[in-house]
Amino acid sequence: MTDLHPFIAGLPKAELHVHHVGSASPRIVAELASRHPDSKVPTDPEALADYFTFTDFAHFIEVYLSVVDLVRTPDDVRHLTFEVARDMARQNIRYAELTITPYSSTRRGIEEKAFMEAIEDARKAAETELGVILRWCFDIPGEAGLEAAAETARLAVDLRPEGLVSFGLGGPEIGVPRPQFKPYFDRARAAGLHSVPHAGETTGPETVWDAIRELRAERIGHGTSSTQDPELLAYLAEHRIALEVCPTSNIATRAVTELDLHPVKEMVAAGVLVTINSDDPPMFGSDLNNEYAVAARLLDLDERGLAGLAKNAVEASFLDEAGKAKLSAEIDAYTAEWLAR
Repeated sequence: MTDLHPFIAGLPKAELHVHHVGSASPRIVAELASRHPDSKVPTDPEALADYFTFTDFAHFIEVYLSVVDLVRTPDDVRHLTFEVARDMARQNIRYAELTITPYSSTRRGIEEKAFMEAIEDARKAAETELGVILRWCFDIPGEAGLEAAAETARLAVDLRPEGLVSFGLGGPEIGVPRPQFKPYFDRARAAGLHSVPHAGETTGPETVWDAIRELRAERIGHGTSSTQDPELLAYLAEHRIALEVCPTSNIATRAVTELDLHPVKEMVAAGVLVTINSDDPPMFGSDLNNEYAVAARLLDLDERGLAGLAKNAVEASFLDEAGKAKLSAEIDAYTAEWLAR
């Protein structure tokens, strides 16, 4: 069987489901932990591998929030954001929509305008210095309730940074019904932001329906349980509502028991627009290149198939049409040159 890793490494890619703090490499997490010695997060990058071993989704959230607590100053925010972009550049990620949870930072005392300035400064530097285009999705931490939803909507609409394109909802799904967030998504959508909530990761397909009907979702974060409802799969396929699939993440959080049972095959077979993403890559011991390799095995793809996956992400992105055309052409040119060799 052909080793596809070299092809994947050079393939120009877009990523649509990747979290800001969750993308911090062990080196960066250790550096932040050293800055804030009152944290329980290990300062040894090697010890972080054990720390990032999760028993279930609730434990993952607990660990994730302990890392969020390390980001306490605008300089922490700027440093983290730029270093995440640096790691993306090493993987030939040309465009990424980074999910940011501003409420988690502003309620910890980071002044909101300073927070916006920090991410924007990092975004502009990443594009100029690294060739990585970053856009933001402002994300409601569902576990923090409607107060967090109201604050996230206010920050998104009233202080809207230039790079902000979408509005999301993350955190636990169990006990956090999607419909209660409708007014905040309505406000964000009225301001021109796209709707991209998480749904159907640890709950059933009814959560995905709620995200579509109540939050007017244009893409679904995870959507793992969608395959349990043929009508839902048909709807997603017909309306080109993309699923942001994160295979290794689903195993790490126990949303799926083993990779060979991952429902991505059923999604593709139903004609759903599937994109491959890394979610919180260092926490799961992965990155986007690895997720493409996993997808290649699960879906039995060759180089052309992987290029098609990469173009799915471009299609489902909120990049402008000229940017989409340019990145798609880059994927095609790279693939043609590779196969010609």
